[in-house]
Amino acid sequence: MAAVIEPASKLPSAELVELRDLRSHDLGDLLEEEIETWRRELEWDFRASAELVERFVDQRALSGFALIDRGRVFGYSYFVHDEHKGLIGDLYVRRALRNPEHEHRLLTASVTSLMGTQFVTRIETQLMMLSPGHTSLPGSRFADTYERNFMRIDLARTVLSPLDAPGSRIHFAPWEDWHQDAAAHLIPESYRGHIDSRINDQYDTVSGARRFLYNIVQYPGCGSFFKPASYVALDRLTGNLCGLSLCSLVAPSAGHITQICVAPQQRGTGIGYELLRLSLAGLRKAACRSATLTVTAANREAVRLYDQVGFELVRRFRAFVWEGF
Repeated sequence: MAAVIEPASKLPSAELVELRDLRSHDLGDLLEEEIETWRRELEWDFRASAELVERFVDQRALSGFALIDRGRVFGYSYFVHDEHKGLIGDLYVRRALRNPEHEHRLLTASVTSLMGTQFVTRIETQLMMLSPGHTSLPGSRFADTYERNFMRIDLARTVLSPLDAPGSRIHFAPWEDWHQDAAAHLIPESYRGHIDSRINDQYDTVSGARRFLYNIVQYPGCGSFFKPASYVALDRLTGNLCGLSLCSLVAPSAGHITQICVAPQQRGTGIGYELLRLSLAGLRKAACRSATLTVTAANREAVRLYDQVGFELVRRFRAFVWEGF
């Protein structure tokens, strides 16, 4: 990977370096602050993700950049490749030095590097800790921006009633591993033409949905997969999967809805509500005090459901997609 070189006349005091030139101890203080920020602002235990960053940095296997001031790392971003796509996994700048200029330098370095990588034709990212109000993006003529909501519900204060007969043909059951193949077919069916398929192209194909499901179960980016609060909706006559709700634990007392979708022909029947209710009840039974989820702001139907159930907006953030470069 070629280093990013900036014109001397525009070079700020902070030095931009590649992550491959650093070791985990260089990032230690910064990652500890990021862990605390995720815990305090989102009730999310970020430690497992931070430990993965440290491990891959020590293996010199993580692509990305860091900002250094007087020998101390105060910001970093990293990215990975997934076939034709680049994914910017994280970008964080220490609170004391956080400003749009520093964040823009890191984002620009990552986007520029990915745009110059052979076979990469698309870049995606959802950066929870990026400051709001960025007025310009690197590669802006190739970029699309989507507003997203991070929402939270207090499980101790919310008890939902079962929906009256969402459909006599529908059977709700706990998630089992053998549902994974059917789920990989349901996801692209559910998201066909949906705004979320423009944010995450894994929703477009069965093979992409399989990778999405594998990542939810195997990796800590969305917490630890929690099977007891994950459910499916099945058609009693055909046995077909027509809805699912998947959960993870993001802290000992906090859960997260990682995926909820319903087959198009079953929308408006209450299946989504009942799946959500079952998952929240499962998290409450596991002694979780709260649950969170993310939703695209333009998905008004979903936002309306979450508002009615009792979710409250905690943070607005943005999803970015670069394509056609």
